Amino acid sequence: MKEALLQYAWQHKLFYTNNLQTINGESIEVIDVGQLNNDAGPDFFNAKIKIGDTLWVGNIEVHIRSSDWFRHHHEQNSIYQSIILHVINEYDIPLKRVDGEEIPQLVLPYFSDLEEKYEQLLQKNAFVACSHALDRVEPITFHSWLNALMIERLEQKATQMEQVLNLTQHNWEESFYILLARNFGLNLNGDPFEQLAKSLPNNLLAKHKNNLFQIEALLFGQSGLLDEIVETKDEYVQRLQNESLFLRKKYALTPMNGQIWKMLRLRPINFPTVRIAQLAALIHQSSNLFSKIVDNQDIDYLISLFRCEPSLYWKTHYSFHQSSRSTNKALGDKTIQLLIINTLAPFLFLYGKYKALPKLQENALELLEKLPSEQNHVIEKWATLNMVARSAFESQAMLHLKKNYCDARKCLQCRIGHIALTIND
Repeated sequence: MKEALLQYAWQHKLFYTNNLQTINGESIEVIDVGQLNNDAGPDFFNAKIKIGDTLWVGNIEVHIRSSDWFRHHHEQNSIYQSIILHVINEYDIPLKRVDGEEIPQLVLPYFSDLEEKYEQLLQKNAFVACSHALDRVEPITFHSWLNALMIERLEQKATQMEQVLNLTQHNWEESFYILLARNFGLNLNGDPFEQLAKSLPNNLLAKHKNNLFQIEALLFGQSGLLDEIVETKDEYVQRLQNESLFLRKKYALTPMNGQIWKMLRLRPINFPTVRIAQLAALIHQSSNLFSKIVDNQDIDYLISLFRCEPSLYWKTHYSFHQSSRSTNKALGDKTIQLLIINTLAPFLFLYGKYKALPKLQENALELLEKLPSEQNHVIEKWATLNMVARSAFESQAMLHLKKNYCDARKCLQCRIGHIALTIND
């Protein structure tokens, strides 16, 4: 028996309630198990129990053994002196308060199959351990859980974004630019893109906003990719190198190591060269981008803000090394949707939180509801279990569920896991 499972059994009253007694033989009636505490202090607050003829209201502590009380040094912490009941799995020692009064202890008679069901969940090697119970989950239960997970995911992303916000001393436009750049790199080149944006401030690029070629020279020069080209007859690349050297000296810039960029196993449209060209086009056509987003969250308007196409050179190139047939390299719908999902919505949610504007936080959630579901192997796997995402809101929540609960085996904190543990087969 694990302590977390014992807490879970107490929290959900998954124990036999008839003839409950303390280890000293006093009868116990559990009226209210209390509220689970996820922070420091007793495990449950404001419980209500009756011991003998006395009604007690207070806090509950849960341990595997009585002696864990001392192992956790609770005898040295005054907050634990007011515990009204110590819930345990094994009794091995009496406990007393500072005044000598004995602390009541209950060996919890949890349901006999609970531990077995929990161990089976932990040992399953399926996509999700509770797949056998999914058909028992009511749609309203599933979707209410997705709503809670989506809020949790946005809170988690907002916390991560705060690190960048603190780095820029709460410059919202600069922070948005850095985070947006990171997501231009997707998973594989996210770190190099973030490094590029941090080394080339948005206000510096703004000085050249009206000249797309100079923005390209700054970004490609700072990326280090131009330094990887030893010799070329490509006129555009030669001009880019010359302009880059001029701007590098002007602003005392130190370029990145061009070898950190990854191209292997990438589709050509996702090459960092194409993505940098697209980012340059976006910077060229927009100013104060985040301020515009704060002023207007209409989904069609936001998508239009990200509609941009790189310079003509990139119609016939994916990289500097060789030409290709002419193709449109404008940001596509799926890429724009991913930028809204991974950058715009969570950053708007964070801004609403900081500025005490709950309407903006609601709008961030509504944006995700208006976008189609993402298509990836995780969402496809959920679909095979008849759990189909109807929007980006739901696909994001399902990604969060898989990574933070299913993969982490946090079945005890999951509403679907609770159903798997409590159904009668």
